[in-house]
Amino acid sequence: MIRRKEFDQELEELRTLLRQMGEHVGTALDGAIESLQTMDAEKAQVIIKNDANLNALEDKIMELGSKLIITQQPVAKDLRRIIVAFKISSDLERMGDLALDVAKVTLRMDGQQLIKPLVDIPRMAEIVKAMIEESIESFLKENTDLAYKMAQTDDQVDQLYSHMISDLYSFMTDHPNKASQAMLLMLVGRYIERIGDHATNIGESTVYLVTGKRPDLNQ
Repeated sequence: MIRRKEFDQELEELRTLLRQMGEHVGTALDGAIESLQTMDAEKAQVIIKNDANLNALEDKIMELGSKLIITQQPVAKDLRRIIVAFKISSDLERMGDLALDVAKVTLRMDGQQLIKPLVDIPRMAEIVKAMIEESIESFLKENTDLAYKMAQTDDQVDQLYSHMISDLYSFMTDHPNKASQAMLLMLVGRYIERIGDHATNIGESTVYLVTGKRPDLNQ
């Protein structure tokens, strides 16, 4: 009973660390988009600098999970919980890198004015941030319905991304001298779309945790 109590306590610590990673990614994405909208290079630099904190959280998860496997020798669903925590932390770390990439675009555009007001990009980021929160919540509550619901939201992101690409290509046709910035904005859209894909990966991990089978929610 004592070992089980210790295991449950450390498992809860793993969950807390994953929640913190999710919050960090959401904050980084918000900040990166704001830096782009306002062409704020200083804010972009802060996002880049803070990425080390996300990496440190992932390291803590790997260390704690490895310790649990070695000392507690979990089996069945308990083992899956730890394996899934590893996978989710990896997805979150990659999402943080993609948010950092958005901030780097701000730095590359430093001194420029936006070729047009940002509409689709902030909307995509808003939806993706909600997906991040729901994906983490689906894992913490082991709620497969929420995982599937979250994954369906990714269709909205894909539609906005397609619309943005089409719009920017049309813009470049009319303003070829501004193609360089338009291409950078396309990259930003791609980064955000990829964050959404990683959120659906977390949904897949939740379903695997509960059912033992991993679906493809990125279809």
